[in-house]
Amino acid sequence: MALKAHKEFFDASVFLGMHGDNDEVRKACMHFFASRFCGVALTSLDEVGKCDDVIWRRPRLLQDAYYPFMDRLHSEMRIVREPFSEAELKRAFADPRLQRLPVGDRLLLAKVIEAGGSLFSIQAHLTARSDLPVCSPATDLETDFPAEVAGLYHTSLQLRIPMEEIRG
Repeated sequence: MALKAHKEFFDASVFLGMHGDNDEVRKACMHFFASRFCGVALTSLDEVGKCDDVIWRRPRLLQDAYYPFMDRLHSEMRIVREPFSEAELKRAFADPRLQRLPVGDRLLLAKVIEAGGSLFSIQAHLTARSDLPVCSPATDLETDFPAEVAGLYHTSLQLRIPMEEIRG
């Protein structure tokens, strides 16, 4: 009998963190995606919308520098964007561990728990909790994107997001 692969989810903070104004956090978030470029990472459709909301409020010139990288990443990396299931919705409001979290976090964590996975985040109110399957991206990785994607990433760094905006 084959073992089920552990599912790794990410939230908007890790995705936006690739363009954060703190270099240590930015590199950890970038390495999270670069090290999984040939693998799979999961998120919810809601988290994608949160990212778009932040980027679309930036000046057009910064968006133009950012989106070629993002388009390439979404096209070449297997990022699975899932809607919420009925079981996940029920868990979000029934699981006592999730009760005091913002609704968006409850929903995503319910998805993660239902899948038996882990959530990567840089949000302190989540990473500080030992009762939830949440961890931070590793800060000691040296992985980079494939050369062409790496070039687009470095150009996209014209857009930098304040960490307080990313971490909410």
